[in-house]
Amino acid sequence: MATRVHKAGYQRLEAEELRAWAAIPVTIASDVTAGRVIADTKIRPLRALPLGRRMVGQAVTAWCERGDFGAMLHALDTARAGEVVAVDAGGCLQTAYAGEILCGYARARKIAGLVVNGALRDIDTIANWDDFPAFCLGNTAQGPLSKERGAVNGEIVFGGVAVRPGDIVLGDNDGLAIIPLSEARALLPIAQERVRMEASWSAELAKGRTLAEVFALSSEAV
Repeated sequence: MATRVHKAGYQRLEAEELRAWAAIPVTIASDVTAGRVIADTKIRPLRALPLGRRMVGQAVTAWCERGDFGAMLHALDTARAGEVVAVDAGGCLQTAYAGEILCGYARARKIAGLVVNGALRDIDTIANWDDFPAFCLGNTAQGPLSKERGAVNGEIVFGGVAVRPGDIVLGDNDGLAIIPLSEARALLPIAQERVRMEASWSAELAKGRTLAEVFALSSEAV
């Protein structure tokens, strides 16, 4: 059986829109969506991202069967510079779905990052690259067993969150948010306002105001 590679006909966002999302912390994306966009918190970056830097890009999706990395290979070939490859490996930690060679290939092609609900390997090498974010559920030395199955550019469930081709994958040291493409333009100004609001709170607290004053808390003396 061959890996199924679907055509992805989603709208590609302008670079300035992605830059605007890169300024939004994952915590803010969570706050303005009541947490529904946040993937499994056990999926972590192999290397802490520098302060203020985030991974952001539109998703190329892959679904891998246990032990088979065919969809991973096709997704990395399909992805364009600036996109993020999002791989649902079903949380499998017994087999690594990519390592130094595949991540090095993605890095050379300027793919914006790789997120895997499963395992990676060659951690020492990948974690030393400061220009290629890789998020995963864990790691193992054992490699894949086959490369013949799976699907690319279909809808997947990644760490409990639905991901469609073209959705925005936003990642930082707090975790991963999947912003549905259909909601991205409506959510962005809300998230930007929340960033400004939090900056205002911090400024007021720095002036010596109390939490009760800044957050307009009500209380009753007893």
